[in-house]
Amino acid sequence: MKVYQENNKSVNGSIEIINSESLYEKARSGLMELSMSLGLEVMRMMFEEDVERYAGPKGKHNTQGRSGYRHGTENTTVVMGGKKVRVERPRVRAVDGSGELPLETLGLFQDEDPLNKAIMARLLSGVSTRKYNRTVDSEAADTICTSKSDVSRRFIEGMDILMNEFFTRKLDQDYPVMMIDGLELGKMTILAAMGIDSDGKKRILGIAEGGSENSSVVKTLLEDLISRGLDSERPRLYVLDGGKALHKGVVDTFGKSAFIQRCQVHKKRNVLSHLPETEQADTSIAMTMAYREFDYNAALEKLEELASRLEHRYPKASASILEGLEETLTVHRLKIPGQLRETLCSTNPMESANSACRGIIRRVSNFRDGEMVLRHAAAGFI
Repeated sequence: MKVYQENNKSVNGSIEIINSESLYEKARSGLMELSMSLGLEVMRMMFEEDVERYAGPKGKHNTQGRSGYRHGTENTTVVMGGKKVRVERPRVRAVDGSGELPLETLGLFQDEDPLNKAIMARLLSGVSTRKYNRTVDSEAADTICTSKSDVSRRFIEGMDILMNEFFTRKLDQDYPVMMIDGLELGKMTILAAMGIDSDGKKRILGIAEGGSENSSVVKTLLEDLISRGLDSERPRLYVLDGGKALHKGVVDTFGKSAFIQRCQVHKKRNVLSHLPETEQADTSIAMTMAYREFDYNAALEKLEELASRLEHRYPKASASILEGLEETLTVHRLKIPGQLRETLCSTNPMESANSACRGIIRRVSNFRDGEMVLRHAAAGFI
């Protein structure tokens, strides 16, 4: 489809469209189809400009000052619209017999960075490698190199670059709050640390993989954060679930500068698991009302009273309330106010990040090794 007036001016200048009917026909298929057609035509004009620099204008046989001559065409591919497209490109050979001369424009359009970015963007949005080709606009018959294996290879290469940046970036910002939680992927467990800065912005600071949520993996994660600039002496609130490994790892690493807030949601869930259904609703309300008290002593008194009432009938539920009781009320002792307290009294923000990560990688069911687990977890969190 020829839609541009041929002229000797650079395509960077004005271009006059002379076949509007052809444009309207393409526009009926959508703006992307129209843009693709126009883009390919402009690219062919740029190819011709490259050829003219070597061989002069087409149809004129003045050989003076020419460094090359036209030598037919060949098929090649260019990157466009998140895919590789087959096109025909002109060939030029040097007049001195030294071989074929390069087209500067061709290298520009064969740069694969846009393709790799398109693949990364779609896969990080939850598109599977098998279905990537379906997300590419226009007909797929003219495309190559978008097979499942090729998409997977490009994704791995792109993720390796992102992971290197992710795991080596400096943590030069202050994070007064940190949340740590585990995420099971296949037979492995991913530990993730989320930092919350003074403006309330949440960022995943680092991740580590292990066979389980144990203190060694926790320490490995925290030591990595410290080596990248996290201030280990800064007093900080650590919001954790009830896992002993997380608690031990944080206390062993940060000592007295660590203020532990046990997740109130996890604590309530553990207590209710020891009660029959007939008792769960009342107990849940009682614990919620206690946690809503602003004063530390008032909240502590209500929870101890509830444990006392349950002690004889449901001793395990009573013991669960008292276990780590003070650490479930750290936000009360620190007098953290209002909505900020509601955010920091549980690991819900970290659970939300875990849920988003699972959503991104939900189609992956078989993790071959720890490296693959780490790569996909990083993809989900990024």
